[in-house]
Amino acid sequence: MYQSINEQFAYAQRQFADSAAQVNRLAIENAEKVFGLQLSTFEQNTAAAFAFWSEFAEVRDMDGLKSVLPKGAQVIRENVERTISAGQEVMGRTVKTNEAIAQLGKSHLESAAANVQAGADEVVKAASGKSRK
Repeated sequence: MYQSINEQFAYAQRQFADSAAQVNRLAIENAEKVFGLQLSTFEQNTAAAFAFWSEFAEVRDMDGLKSVLPKGAQVIRENVERTISAGQEVMGRTVKTNEAIAQLGKSHLESAAANVQAGADEVVKAASGKSRK
């Protein structure tokens, strides 16, 4: 009897460890992708800003200033759009990762429930067999 309980406990521990490893793998992969995306967006925004400031530093008169200011507004708009787009993509990736983690947890819970049900069925069969004797 104790051997059976020990085996079930060991099986549950292995299953939990496997689940935890899979969840960690999914979370780390998501973090890597999100960090890379945000870093890329930051790099693009910084490059655009420095290009604008470089052009702005060369302005020597009012006509030059009038021509540069709309470009500055355009750079700001593009940077904001890029940042928002990256944020939306980060949110989408995170939601997909969380869904995968939830599905993993659901499958393991269903598996554990099936194992418990099978064990309960065996106990009921054994008990009904003993009561008939």
